Amino acid sequence: MSHTEFMKAAIEEAKKGLEEGGIPIGSVLVIDDKIVGRGHNRRMQNGSAILHAEMDCIENAGRLTAKDYQRATLYSTLSPCDMCSGTALLYKIPRVVIGENITFKGPEEYVQSRGVEIVHLNDDECISLMKNFISSKPELWNEDIGE
Repeated sequence: MSHTEFMKAAIEEAKKGLEEGGIPIGSVLVIDDKIVGRGHNRRMQNGSAILHAEMDCIENAGRLTAKDYQRATLYSTLSPCDMCSGTALLYKIPRVVIGENITFKGPEEYVQSRGVEIVHLNDDECISLMKNFISSKPELWNEDIGE
């Protein structure tokens, strides 16, 4: 599968989150061209402080070995925040594919300085999902990014 196909799976997750009343950010974890984890932002739905899409995805992948993570690619519809980027760094995930970083940009330069490959797709659907959400629910968005 291609980056585009895996990002489509992350977008499906983002749409699930929106349908549940949450923030439309989705993520998938891929190892050896197979999706091993899926997740979406569930902060609102679960009353959670930390369930961003990437955290939900990695949690849903279950317990993996260090060697598994070192072969993984993390896909996210939005540039990962400090918390989610830190998790990718902790587990030495070598590649992060980002749907968009127009509406929000995490610490991409720092993550790259630590040896992680960052791939930007600049996906129109990812941009549209976030722009529409931010304009309709700015208070939830600001809460999610700690503002």
